[in-house]
Amino acid sequence: MNKIAVESKKYRYAMQLATIFLGFIIFGLSENIKGPAIPRIQYDFGLDEQQLGTLLSLNSLGYLIACSFTAYLTRIWGIKTVSMIAFGSMVLSGVLIFFSHSYPVFTSSYFILYIGNGMLEIGLAILGARIFVRNTGTMMNLSHFFYGLSSIVAPIIASGMMTVSWFGHVFDWRGMYLIMLSLAVLPMIPAFMSTFPGDHTSHEDRIPLKQLLRDPALWLLVLVLSFGVVSEMAVGGWLVNFLEKAYQWDSVSASGMLSAFFLCFSAARLVLGPVTDKIGFTLSLIIFSCFSGICTLIAIVGGESLAYLFAAAGIGIAPVYPTVMALIAKRYPHGSDTAITFIVTLMGVGSVIGNYAIGAITNGFKNAYGAGTELGLLRGLQAGYVFIGVCALLCAVFGVMLYSYLKSRKELI
Repeated sequence: MNKIAVESKKYRYAMQLATIFLGFIIFGLSENIKGPAIPRIQYDFGLDEQQLGTLLSLNSLGYLIACSFTAYLTRIWGIKTVSMIAFGSMVLSGVLIFFSHSYPVFTSSYFILYIGNGMLEIGLAILGARIFVRNTGTMMNLSHFFYGLSSIVAPIIASGMMTVSWFGHVFDWRGMYLIMLSLAVLPMIPAFMSTFPGDHTSHEDRIPLKQLLRDPALWLLVLVLSFGVVSEMAVGGWLVNFLEKAYQWDSVSASGMLSAFFLCFSAARLVLGPVTDKIGFTLSLIIFSCFSGICTLIAIVGGESLAYLFAAAGIGIAPVYPTVMALIAKRYPHGSDTAITFIVTLMGVGSVIGNYAIGAITNGFKNAYGAGTELGLLRGLQAGYVFIGVCALLCAVFGVMLYSYLKSRKELI
């Protein structure tokens, strides 16, 4: 009987890991196929940079809305059902995007995709906090490594797939989205076959939100994660656009640089996870985010010859999100669901503001230096990307404040 119980436990854990790892693979694909697609979407619908930033902000708003209700649904239905709904909504959005030939329909379809992404991220974060009780930093970074792994190949596959013809019809970006998002069916299989821990924890055992809100560390984590994620996620939406328009790179070369960013990004999550466990989560956040910000700013100032530093910036920004999740799991062992939901929801607000700010800054500087000139476009794109690097540095600044607060209370993790 003990042997059967052990085998059953191993099977459940294997299904949980499969759900997490496949989930992050799909998450990485869905987030980063947009890099090569955005210039084509912009052309098809006649959008300027500010309108593009608004589009990305609206999608972040969908993500934010999903974050606000996912933990509540998880407590009612469990992570299993929520995960199935998240994956299903991503498949549905792929179908809707394929048939979207007007801007309002496309915007609505993309909005549904980000609802699914938001639900998925919260669900995976909660599950990771519950099952990774040992070597938390290593396992959190390992699970997020699969996000980076799929992000490496996503831009290349997307740019290649948009040129493929099928019975005389080019897939273009609509067909590419349909095929790539349909892959979300795959993690639905282990999710359906899984049972998940913690769904039956009594409400009395959970730390209430009011108590968490009195902890200054919670608010500092919000700021650290918000600036870190804006810097991380903006690369997928703006790097290809920047390289194509500022340096006249072709789509394949620009997508290759985005893939190089995610290669560094993935390698960092695979290698640096044990480092975060060894030197401490808070110190890791400071060091890595500072490195990313410096690389980004040097790449802008140095011009095209130092463009490889855009990719190197992925090394520093990669561990930020999983390390924050690990810190939450350790600091709030009986309130991780509530803390994750609150922090990630406010992070979503920051993402909405951040995407809009990048578009607005780009457009503002472009107009200031001449809206119809090459110099104006270059300065606008540079200014927008400088903001991405500054966000990484602000992540480090608030990391220093978090470190000081926790050290003064002898609560460093």
